[in-house]
Amino acid sequence: MIKKLLSPIYEFLQDSRAVGIVLIICTAISLLLANSPWQQMYVASWETVVHTPLPQLHLPHTILHWINDGLMVPFFFLVGMEIKREVTIGELSSIRQSMLPIIAAIGGMVCPALIFTIFNGGTPYANGWGIPMATDIAFSLGILSLLGNRVPLSLKIFLTALAIIDDLGAILAIAIFYTASLQLGYLLAAGVILALLIVLNVCKVRALWCYFLPGIVLWYCIYNSGIHATIAGVLLAACMPLPKISGLIHKLHDPVNFVIMPIFALSNTAIIFPPDILQTFTSSISYGILAGLVLGKPLGIFLFSYVATKLKLATLPEQSTWGQLIGIGMIAGIGFTMSIFISTLAYMTPEWQIISKIAVIAASLLSGIVGFCYLRISK
Repeated sequence: MIKKLLSPIYEFLQDSRAVGIVLIICTAISLLLANSPWQQMYVASWETVVHTPLPQLHLPHTILHWINDGLMVPFFFLVGMEIKREVTIGELSSIRQSMLPIIAAIGGMVCPALIFTIFNGGTPYANGWGIPMATDIAFSLGILSLLGNRVPLSLKIFLTALAIIDDLGAILAIAIFYTASLQLGYLLAAGVILALLIVLNVCKVRALWCYFLPGIVLWYCIYNSGIHATIAGVLLAACMPLPKISGLIHKLHDPVNFVIMPIFALSNTAIIFPPDILQTFTSSISYGILAGLVLGKPLGIFLFSYVATKLKLATLPEQSTWGQLIGIGMIAGIGFTMSIFISTLAYMTPEWQIISKIAVIAASLLSGIVGFCYLRISK
């Protein structure tokens, strides 16, 4: 009887639309609470100071910092393992199969970044060029699943591969361009631990604790080195033994997508709207993000894909058309998770963060609706 009652929940959790629905609900709840009579209490709760038992250790000091620097590490660890799996045995393991999503993803990152720079180059906001580069895998695939067989499987695989490469690009941008200063001592220690993890992999060590224990130390060193701590999750994933990766991805899927990402959405969208919210959209930050995600993504993906096929570097996915590829580009404009995350790194000024987060939410919503309607009515 219990199993029968809970079966709809299990089915919901297995549905690719579920992650997107949960994140939408969490974002809506967070925005409502942040603009309700309880706004001060709600927003301040994420800034609560966390006292650690070893104060001499330099660790994140608020709940929000623990979420962004600590809790998001498993998310990046999962993304890193998905990248490794796809590159070694998945859709990106074949040069012929991987060329189109790789080239399309590059276009989908370069064009939004250039468009943002057109609006903000030479201004104090220029550092936000990385915000419109990202594609949210969960949301974008959730939208595609709503379209059923109107979108061929080959295009769903194409979007998945493109989004994974997109994530890799965002990770590299975070590591290289969103690092304020480096502490060489911690960076050297992190390099030594990373070398140890590589040796364990080369020696075919399969015990997971042999990777996770050094991984914790790696996180601490990366956190104190000046590079964003979540990069530790990607580095650890790259060193994991390949036979263990599929099982780990399966085990981490639900905790990451239905616990960590909703908590991230709740904490990072606790945005108190300014009295005149429409003024937010008059900022060049908003122009750059909106134009970058809504226009730059489909434009970059289409143009780079078109040139690649004309140069015979790649071919269109089976049973797909150029019109459908444009629709996929629109869906790829859903940035959300990674775009919001990069906005917290690009800007230290709270007002600029609020503007960029509101613009990301608006652009993701617009991209999802336009992309869905376009693919729904296209033949």
